[in-house]
Amino acid sequence: MLLKQVLDLFDVLDSPRVSGQQVADLFRARGAADVQVRTVTGEKGSTDFIRVFVPGTRGRSSGGDSPTLGIIGRLGGIGARPVQIGFVSDGDGALAALAAGLKLVEMAARGDRLPGDVIVATHVCPHSPIIPHDPVPFMDAPVDIAVMNREEVEDAMDAILSVDTTRGNRVINHKGIAISPTVKEGYILRVSEDLLRIMEQVTGRPPVTFPITTQDITPYGNGLYHLNSILQPAVATKAPVVGVALTAESVVPGCGTGASHAGDVELAARFCVEVAKAYGAGQCRFYDPDEFATLLRLYGPMNHLQTLGRIEEGQG
Repeated sequence: MLLKQVLDLFDVLDSPRVSGQQVADLFRARGAADVQVRTVTGEKGSTDFIRVFVPGTRGRSSGGDSPTLGIIGRLGGIGARPVQIGFVSDGDGALAALAAGLKLVEMAARGDRLPGDVIVATHVCPHSPIIPHDPVPFMDAPVDIAVMNREEVEDAMDAILSVDTTRGNRVINHKGIAISPTVKEGYILRVSEDLLRIMEQVTGRPPVTFPITTQDITPYGNGLYHLNSILQPAVATKAPVVGVALTAESVVPGCGTGASHAGDVELAARFCVEVAKAYGAGQCRFYDPDEFATLLRLYGPMNHLQTLGRIEEGQG
């Protein structure tokens, strides 16, 4: 269980004065040897990006061949001060990813090291702006998505779990967590059977998935509607990406406070930890490489969907 990690991190994050260094100090106190914090300033303010590296026993960092999992907490901000007081729903993406990272750090310190390396990345901003969105307002961010991808998505990540609060919609009517189909290089692939199995094991219930569209896997800034930013890491990597959504039965704005449920955040974090165990051990595939190769042979590459298209090419 990861409830202690969730609560310990929430206690640190739920403050108007929280900084990335405070979060890093908590990780170092629990045994983390490699934690980096980088403050980035944009037009709408600044935020602290946090990167936690947890080496595996057979990870590439030590010369091994076990694959590396990336766990990205995707969000606009953990707070919308001064408009809203307190931790907002949107912050659960960071909270869940960091809780998973903290658990992995503690496991390693006790001797339970995973086979593969794990990289956890997110950002901490208690003063994020709010922007209009249908059906409820979105949390904005002090920096744009391209900057987030630059700071959080790494070439070393062989597969990525993107954890994001996804309650501000009417297409997911389930409280808890849900996963997306795998997205790779502009293709929306089938939902991973291995991830469904792990989800069943973690939740004790039938697995829940959520629909995504072509628009959702294109970059922000092209004028198209997006469910939210959960799959934006997929535009910046060749690695397979799966969204891990924190969900609700009702429509909850990302800027809403009092909307975090510790049990749901714990489920998302525990799912990430179990995927990390299985993925590094070669017991979990995000996609079928042979099937993907067949798609490319039959239909060609779709990685133009990872760009801004004709806007980017100056033809719009």
